[in-house]
Amino acid sequence: MDFATSLGKGISNFGSQITPFASRTFQYTKEQLGQSEDKTQLPPDYIDLEKRVDALKQAHQKMLAVTSQYSNEAYDYPPNIKETFQDLGRTVSEKVNLLSSATSPAEAQAALVAPPTAKPQPKTFSHAVARASLSSSQLLHQRHTGAGEDPLATALEKFALASERVGEARLAQDAQVQSRFLAGWNTTLNTNLTFATRARKNVENSRLSLDAVKAHAKGTTFKLGTGSNAGEHPDEHELSPEAQEEIEKAEDEFVTQTEEAVGVMKNVLDTPEPLRNLAELIAAQIEYHKKAYEVLSELAPVVEGLQTEQEATYRKSREEAS
Repeated sequence: MDFATSLGKGISNFGSQITPFASRTFQYTKEQLGQSEDKTQLPPDYIDLEKRVDALKQAHQKMLAVTSQYSNEAYDYPPNIKETFQDLGRTVSEKVNLLSSATSPAEAQAALVAPPTAKPQPKTFSHAVARASLSSSQLLHQRHTGAGEDPLATALEKFALASERVGEARLAQDAQVQSRFLAGWNTTLNTNLTFATRARKNVENSRLSLDAVKAHAKGTTFKLGTGSNAGEHPDEHELSPEAQEEIEKAEDEFVTQTEEAVGVMKNVLDTPEPLRNLAELIAAQIEYHKKAYEVLSELAPVVEGLQTEQEATYRKSREEAS
């Protein structure tokens, strides 16, 4: 008896005394080494379910990798902006109210840098535009020396108020997306799909256990090299009643685990929750864009009116000058 054959028989004898986990490990190692001739095959329908579940999992991972930005308030905040604590101290609406009661440039400046009354203002693109617009408006107002108000300064102030409203609508959208989409898709990924993965693992373990039991019953628990143990492996029809019973028990467990996994995977694939969550995401975006459209639609004719008025004044002054 050569060394490989002797070692193979030794491992085989050891295999009869090891734990189920170790048996599965031995069987898995055999398969990786290409030494398993009778690997139990899973039903084609089961394989199809696995592929569909894998695709669903990848879809969730890809979508969440992007849409998780809705949980980051500053996802559209320009990185090159340098705003101070005072810039973020009060809302644009609060500053406009304070400015409306200012009677001097000093009071106006004090209104712009008034101490905060709540948490710092949001760092979104629309809020940043609102703050920049209000600050620009005040610079023009302070340097304006003509009669009446500077039309551009007036338009910028109104634009600031509108931009802040758009920013608030964006924050409302983000909150809805977080609660109605991200929460649901994270639950599907981390709970439902995790259950499916666990069920599939149970199937794989029961399959390895079944094949390990079969291999042990036939005396082919493990072998090394090309040495043959021909004549030492009993035919399947010559298995002892105990071996037959052990195989049947392992087969029953494999069938049970497979049926349970099929049920879990079908439940994950058939649940309408992900589609419902996606509909909520779209609804939140519609609501945000609708609100932004309404706000800007109110502002546009006001600014256009200021523009028309200024153009008329400009033409009149040119005519008088000529």
